Amino acid sequence: MRIMRAEQFKLDRQVEYGTPEQNEVVRTIVEAIRTEGDAALLRYTEQLDRVKLEPATLRVTEQEINAAYDRVDADFLVAIREAADNVRKFHEKQMRNSWIDMQPDGTMLGQVLRPLKRVGVYVPGGKAAYPSSVLMNVIPAQVAGVPEIVMVTPPATGGKEGIDPYILVAAAEAGVKEMYRIGGAQAVAALAYGTDTIVPVDKITGPGNIYVALAKRTVFGVVDIDSIAGPSEIAVLADDTADASYVAADLLSQAEHDEMASAVLVTPSQQLAEAVAAEVERQLALLPRADIARSSIDSYGAVLVVDSIEAGIDVINKMAPEHLEVLTADPMALLPHIENAGAIFLGPYSSEPVGDYFAGPNHILPTNGTARFSSPVNVDDFLKKSSLIYYSKEALFANGGKIMALARHEGLEGHARAIEIRLEKEGGKA
Repeated sequence: MRIMRAEQFKLDRQVEYGTPEQNEVVRTIVEAIRTEGDAALLRYTEQLDRVKLEPATLRVTEQEINAAYDRVDADFLVAIREAADNVRKFHEKQMRNSWIDMQPDGTMLGQVLRPLKRVGVYVPGGKAAYPSSVLMNVIPAQVAGVPEIVMVTPPATGGKEGIDPYILVAAAEAGVKEMYRIGGAQAVAALAYGTDTIVPVDKITGPGNIYVALAKRTVFGVVDIDSIAGPSEIAVLADDTADASYVAADLLSQAEHDEMASAVLVTPSQQLAEAVAAEVERQLALLPRADIARSSIDSYGAVLVVDSIEAGIDVINKMAPEHLEVLTADPMALLPHIENAGAIFLGPYSSEPVGDYFAGPNHILPTNGTARFSSPVNVDDFLKKSSLIYYSKEALFANGGKIMALARHEGLEGHARAIEIRLEKEGGKA
């Protein structure tokens, strides 16, 4: 693992917009689904996923879901249920209420919150199955009150025929009633535009490969999306009190995601830097996904040596990492100074997988430095807000002249006259 000064490392990561060829493929697929519906959806599923389906077999049946329970380990079922409970409790604390502010003159101003009506959740199934992502997408939408949640996932998981039973069980435990065996850009387009079989949604959430990300970008505006997620990232801010084996293990926990994942240690300790670099090499050799993790570490991993913890915090705030672990003598003391991170893990026992799977906060986080201005997936992502204005006659009489002055200053006489006619008719001053 490379050891270097922080100033030698490129702190920002470019948002992945795909190659021209990838963008053209996605545009072609999306347009075909938009114009041809099920016919194109079935064609691309056979062509890209090597699975031949009919409209009647697109939807996952209740019998398949029930059968999946017989194929999962009992300890998984216990764990996924407890994790779901933790995720639900955390997100319930995020709920806000509509409100109305009554003014003395009879005016009422407020904000009305309503859940989206129908949301589509994409669950990837390419290189691996991620049942935990089902919980992180579905449960916040449920807590928000979304009445219709539809899940899509590729018809073959990890190159194996059929949908991974663990995904189906996680979806059932999360309360999903409507699931389809489709993936890729074609699934995103089907959710956005609808087909004869699939009713269109209002928003699409969930991670996926570059084709899924580009498809979400393409349909944005027709529907809302959560984000265009980039590769996973972890940064660890550590001093010489940190355990090198813990740091190395946590860096590799993200490096094994995919070849473009980024794992970075920031430390003022040269001794820790060298110990972690050596420990990464030792642990890397033992990982089942060693080839993926090796590529990630070699291309995007680094140990950055800084002059002080304060300098390290500056580096972290510029990086705005998706995941940040703080492994220092007093991590709580540093928390007020950390401005940009998707999720912050404090102390030696708050390993990143604790948040990925079980603690309760959402693991769908801003990547590519977007933690500077965006947040983890949360209940608000599934709510829409309407402003409420009830103006009384008294208020209009008191403020009508000011409203007309502003409208006429902008050259919008029609706006001014809409107020003026009321003042004249109701006996107010025009």
